[in-house]
Amino acid sequence: MKPAPVARTGSDESTAKLAVLIDADNAQPSAFEYLLEEIAKYGEATVKRIYGDFTSPQSAQWKRILNTYSIKPVQQFAYTQGKNATDSSLIIDAMDLLYTRRFDGFCLVSSDSDFTGLATRIREEGLAVYGYGRKTTPESFKNACHKFIEIEILIPEHVKPRDGRNKRRSDSSTDAKNKSGPKEQELPIAFLQQALEKAVDDSEWANISTFGRYLNKLRPDFDPRQYGYKKLSELVKSRTDLFEIQERQTQASELPVIYLKARR
Repeated sequence: MKPAPVARTGSDESTAKLAVLIDADNAQPSAFEYLLEEIAKYGEATVKRIYGDFTSPQSAQWKRILNTYSIKPVQQFAYTQGKNATDSSLIIDAMDLLYTRRFDGFCLVSSDSDFTGLATRIREEGLAVYGYGRKTTPESFKNACHKFIEIEILIPEHVKPRDGRNKRRSDSSTDAKNKSGPKEQELPIAFLQQALEKAVDDSEWANISTFGRYLNKLRPDFDPRQYGYKKLSELVKSRTDLFEIQERQTQASELPVIYLKARR
């Protein structure tokens, strides 16, 4: 029996083959550069398709994105006002790709709860599902994914709109801005403690990778960047009021591995 996939962390090296399917009606062109950088952490985007009515004025901003990143547009006319034909086209293509058995996972870029059933169906086939959407995406779609990443946290604070599109500032400006960090949400301490209780072994210590997996199992949209930390290790090390930390040398890794337990 094929084991269930594990959503990879950003630190994992991966050659997983991914199908990236984008709902143009519910995606942000300004975030696309950062979206593809994020997807690259989880594997290789061997298929990149975007679905929408590209004859409409609202879709004009996608033209530069499609040319720059070699994304295949799938034209879908709005046959009936108020009905979303784009969703149906994306879902049909996703099922066709699923049955080719060529992919290790799917990246669904949308904030639409209509793709909840699709994400669930892909998971049933034993493939990883990564969701990308706005913070306001319904919980049903977030929880149907192995990992859900909020688009807002991918755009660096130092990036400001210029001439209708986002550009990067100089490295020196970037470093200065990164020191201040993004706007932080309130850290869900009870949730962290709950996940740690499930991750610890008999000695009451947990490997940080195991801890991270439980965080994503319990809440697929959890991400340290929501709280001003680039990595889970930074969050853990900064909260000595919550965690006791040990760095252990193991045969499996040249670098020390972080272990943690709840501070009593």
